[in-house]
Amino acid sequence: MRNQSSLFGMQESVLLKLLFIALLAILLLIPSAWIDGLIVERSNRQREINQDVSDKWSGTQMIQGPVLLIPYKVRTSHEDINHKVSIQEFTENLYVLPEALKIKAAIQSQTLHRGIFNVGVYNASIQITGNFNKADLSKLQIDPSLIMMDKARLLFSVSDLKGLQSNPIIKVQNQASTAEPVLTNGHLLDNGLQVAVNLANSSSNLIPFSFNLNLKGSQELKFIHTGKTTAVEVSGNWPSPSFDGRYLPDNRQINNKGFTASWRMLYYNRPFPQQWIDNDTLLNNLKNQKNALFGVKLRIPVDEYQKTMRSSKYAILIIALTFVALFLTEVVQKQKVHMLNYTLIGAAMIVFYILLLSFAEQVGFNIAYLIAAIATIALITWFVASLLSHQKAAILFAGILTLFYSFIFIIIQLEDLALLVGSIALFIIIATLMYFSRTIDWNNREQLSEPEVL
Repeated sequence: MRNQSSLFGMQESVLLKLLFIALLAILLLIPSAWIDGLIVERSNRQREINQDVSDKWSGTQMIQGPVLLIPYKVRTSHEDINHKVSIQEFTENLYVLPEALKIKAAIQSQTLHRGIFNVGVYNASIQITGNFNKADLSKLQIDPSLIMMDKARLLFSVSDLKGLQSNPIIKVQNQASTAEPVLTNGHLLDNGLQVAVNLANSSSNLIPFSFNLNLKGSQELKFIHTGKTTAVEVSGNWPSPSFDGRYLPDNRQINNKGFTASWRMLYYNRPFPQQWIDNDTLLNNLKNQKNALFGVKLRIPVDEYQKTMRSSKYAILIIALTFVALFLTEVVQKQKVHMLNYTLIGAAMIVFYILLLSFAEQVGFNIAYLIAAIATIALITWFVASLLSHQKAAILFAGILTLFYSFIFIIIQLEDLALLVGSIALFIIIATLMYFSRTIDWNNREQLSEPEVL
């Protein structure tokens, strides 16, 4: 009876301790969530700094156009009650997009520092050339005699005019004019620039144009696919560009000295017609712009906040595995570890993420992870060694912690294969725990099977 009572008491003690460990691991999610909030706060601060620097230097630049605007007269007749016919005349606009559009951009980039934050900015030299075809008036049912070719205008837009470093000189056929801001053009283009063009004496079907832009910007340089054929070449000295938007480059080369990229697109998948009338919002429609947008982004090579956030998502896994490893060590060594000591070890693992965040802002994620992991493993190993008074057990526990933190680091580095590698590694860890736990005498049966002394 005494053996059975002792057996039940031992099993109850083990069960209570396991329940406490599980509860402690769950409670440690509270400070872990607070750390997640701190990471988000610091990340938002970085975005605020980026925006502030961009406002002072010049923001993200998007180049749209050019588009040829040709006014024409519309005449309507109106008959009053006395059968008197009057002619009313007003002006509408015909819009024509380029037949061919070529853009060549050279980017000289640099990194501006604001405290611990970095922002990529650039100076760009952009050459824009191409030609328009004369409008096909028969398709638009417009009388050629009503077209005002002498009042045509060429328009384009730059998203942040503050970034212009010189006045653009626009050449159309043999005419050269300085671009001026568009003050009243409805909703055709935001931050538009224009030049007046007299095409009344033009005998050719092609209307060539060219101009250069010296432009400051930050973080991104984007373009809108407006040509029937649009060809873009971009080169720069930024070593880690990111290409995004509706179209990816056909060719690209990236090395530590910079990059080159080129696009060539046809109008079949362009959300704009080649010519249209009576609609001054078509080019400025956000959905249309999104479906024709492409460009390059000056990506900061290491996003410390994103990687730190991904690391913190594995906090519960690290805490649980560490507690299980400590509990098994405790059982094997037959030395009890007080529940307060479990709490202190859990607190040390939470402080790991604060160390990681603070050091990552200063020296980058990889070095910060190494510093935080070494400090945490050394602290917990020293603490376990003093609790168990067993050097080999402490060294083994240090190896287990090193394995856990190395596993998480590898998972963070692997983006596409993170789930596959993580699931395989977890399976191996669980299988290992099952293998070693099967040899443990949970009920201390050898001691309990001794004959009872009467």
